[in-house]
Parts: sequence; C-alpha cells; structure tokens
Amino acid sequence: MTSISLDPLDLAALLCSRVCHDVISPVGAIVNGLEMLEDEKDEAMRKDVLELIRGSADNASARLQFARLAFGAAGSAGASIDTGDAEKAARGLFSDPKLKLEWSIPRVLAPKNKVKLLLNLCLLAASSAPRGGTVRVEPLSEGWSDFSARVTAKGPNVKINPRVAAILADAPEEPIDAHAIQPYYAVLVAEAAQMTLIASSDADAATFEARPAAAAREAAA
Repeated sequence: MTSISLDPLDLAALLCSRVCHDVISPVGAIVNGLEMLEDEKDEAMRKDVLELIRGSADNASARLQFARLAFGAAGSAGASIDTGDAEKAARGLFSDPKLKLEWSIPRVLAPKNKVKLLLNLCLLAASSAPRGGTVRVEPLSEGWSDFSARVTAKGPNVKINPRVAAILADAPEEPIDAHAIQPYYAVLVAEAAQMTLIASSDADAATFEARPAAAAREAAA
C-alpha cells in the first residue's frame, strides 16, 4: 500500500480539478469563437472562426473521452475495457503533431484497471516530453494474467519531473495537490491492479513500466 493518504473527498475534488484544467482551454476557445461569430460579417473570417470552433470542440471531446477511460469508472465493478477503445482515446489526446503515439497493444477485452493504468502511463510519458517526440506503448508479456507493459517517451529534453518520480517511488516531498494528483492516481490504479510502477530516464528517453507486484518484488530481492 502507498504511504500517501488522501481523504476520498479530497481525491475526488483533485481529480475533478485535473479534468477541468484539461478541458477549460478548448472550451474557452469555443466560447471566444462563438462571441466572434456574433459580430463578424466577413464570410472568410467566419469560415476561419468556425474551423477554430470545430477544432476546439474536437479537442475538448477527445480530452473528455480520454478522462472517462483513464479516470472514470468506464463500466461497473470488475468490467473490462476494449483496448481498441483505449487506443482511440489515446490517439485523440495525442492530436498534437509534435507528439507521435506508437501503440502496439493488441486489441482485446482486458481488465479495466490494467487498461486505465496504461492510459495513465501515457499521460506520464507525454508530460515528460514538453518539446514533443514519440510515446511508444508496448506489452512486455503475452497475456493479461501476468500483464507487463512499457511506455517510453523519446524526444528533445525528455525528463521525468522529480516530483512525479518521488510520487511513483512512494517518497513524496510535498503534499498532493491538483498538479500531482495524476501520478498519485496512477499509483492507486497500479495497486488496484496488483501492479508496481517503475520509472527511469536517460539522456533521450523517459520510461514507465508496469509489472506484476510479486514479480517486481522478486526482481528487487
């Protein structure tokens, strides 16, 4: 069990803050675009504004679809998630041309928490590549009973935030707030899936692995 403890209401509030933070920018752009349409008479300009609104709406939808799978219940207790749906949600989130997603997880119905963990590792990897690059998602095992996976970010100035690394190592130096709730939530999901998270980095890559907790303990012994 993680040594970090959050009140359930605080956890819910911080996760809500995280989701709202992710969607407020595209929603704000939609509102601004609609206000511009009210006064704009030039047809060419109206067309450009409509494209802006359409792009922002697609972006907001993609972020919400991703949050539904990565943070939400996505079905009843014990439900499975189609990894194809997870890939689609991840590709929608990685719409920035500077950040490319390579997904090699086969399409199956897989245990909910393990798929949620994959998506959270995608977020951790993306946040480690502020100047863009490639995020690769790959399995390290053939089945899901002993499922292991690796998510690697490669690109210029790739680096794992020290605060994120501390949370994943269960050694946080600061209280959990809205900026740190996602890696903390990833740790909780890993525990629910009986997995252990391992983060490492070098000059051009940041790597996040999820391995069965028992196997990780044996490797460390």
